[in-house]
Amino acid sequence: MDTVRKLRHTSFECNPGCPVEATISLIDGKWKCVILYHLLDGTLRFSELRRRVPCVTQRMLTNQLRELEADGLIVRTVYPQVPPKVEYSLSLLGDSLQPVLVALGAWGEANMSLFGRSGSEASP
Repeated sequence: MDTVRKLRHTSFECNPGCPVEATISLIDGKWKCVILYHLLDGTLRFSELRRRVPCVTQRMLTNQLRELEADGLIVRTVYPQVPPKVEYSLSLLGDSLQPVLVALGAWGEANMSLFGRSGSEASP
């Protein structure tokens, strides 16, 4: 069963943007949305994530994965074998972000040319 851990982000200035602030605080950072987007395809190992997001450093990827796990958005599964096998997948909470991530991807695909890049370069 998927359990949601206590979120690191517990204080929000409630105003009309409060729900947006809450969401953004969980997926902030340059790589979190990208990681979550790739996990929409299913469970991935660390090395597979590194290949899909080649611009991220190993340290940054590790930190972002730890934060996503601490916030209950992904599940980290460690298999006791040599060498250790670690897999990452979306939790139920993380999977609930699918419409947001798909919308971000579609917007990027439609608008990449405005920023000097073709949409095909943005595809996973």
